[in-house]
Amino acid sequence: MTALVYSKNYQNHETGTHPENQGRVRAIMDSLNNAGLIELQNNEKNIFEPEMATGDDLRRVHPASYVDGVREFCEGGGGHLDLDTVASPLSYETAKLSAGGAIKAADLVLNGWNSAYSIGRPPGHHAKRDKAMGFCIFNNIAITLEYLREVHKIKKFLIFDFDVHYGNGTADIFYEDPDVLYISIHQDPRTIFPGVGLIEEIGYGGGEGCNLNIPMPPGSTTSDYRYILERILRQVAEDFHADFYLMDVGFDGHLDDPLSRINLGDDFYEWIGMEMMDIAGSLVLILEGGYDLNALRRCNVKLINGLNKYGSGEEVELHLEDLEVKHQEREVNHEDMEVRRETKETFKEIKEVFSPFYEL
Repeated sequence: MTALVYSKNYQNHETGTHPENQGRVRAIMDSLNNAGLIELQNNEKNIFEPEMATGDDLRRVHPASYVDGVREFCEGGGGHLDLDTVASPLSYETAKLSAGGAIKAADLVLNGWNSAYSIGRPPGHHAKRDKAMGFCIFNNIAITLEYLREVHKIKKFLIFDFDVHYGNGTADIFYEDPDVLYISIHQDPRTIFPGVGLIEEIGYGGGEGCNLNIPMPPGSTTSDYRYILERILRQVAEDFHADFYLMDVGFDGHLDDPLSRINLGDDFYEWIGMEMMDIAGSLVLILEGGYDLNALRRCNVKLINGLNKYGSGEEVELHLEDLEVKHQEREVNHEDMEVRRETKETFKEIKEVFSPFYEL
């Protein structure tokens, strides 16, 4: 059973009709509850309340001047931290709670849970050291990693990010770090925010080879994603020998999502849960994007079904018949679909660029 980290106080980050709004985490939690995924296991609950990240936690990644600036901005009533990122009066505390939820998930894995999923908001992977960006205020996954490095003395980390948008904040923070391998599969950044995340962006200095981007052309399907990930993830992980695995979870690559042009079906999320657990053995998951509520409901159940299948044989049936499934004409068996030529060419380019670092 997957441990879940969630607080109703995530609703206090008020964004109105913004795509990243309170309805997202409510939809996820309702679906997990309806599917029987929030329960006691051997008299132990599998849902946990987070605590706020401390000032020390935040300052391992973000300068004090930035942290204080966000606090003062929110205390002053909030507004737009940047063009896309909204803050309300309680957003500073909520962002600290979201970062703390990610830390809590890491502690749960250290304490014996095979997987732990922080269902927090605001998200984090676009946040740079000193700048809010792309709906994100503090970089939750970077804060968690630095907590694990400083407090628990863990040395090597692998981050896998399958949000449809490249996690430019996370990539920038660890771009020169040889002990953090950041792998991101995302829509080709020439066609979507944030406009960076090309194959050639491989890291710098000691971190060269530790930033592996998989930019996918618009229209890519589950078949394309599986083709390329099956040829990269396991081999690179075996070559890198990470001590700890973290995954940024984005559902905005789903074919129903309004903010992207990638066409993943529901079953991708079950497959990636199984695949990453088989590679990692234990895994921390941190929520990022996903803006179609029905897709969020179905695909979160699929994801946790995949996580729970690892090593236990458990399978959770999907009891969400009342939910709308859009674009039914596009719901095809992805295993029967051809892999696009562009996907094969992308893999060939990645193999060539990263041949000095990994045996792809």
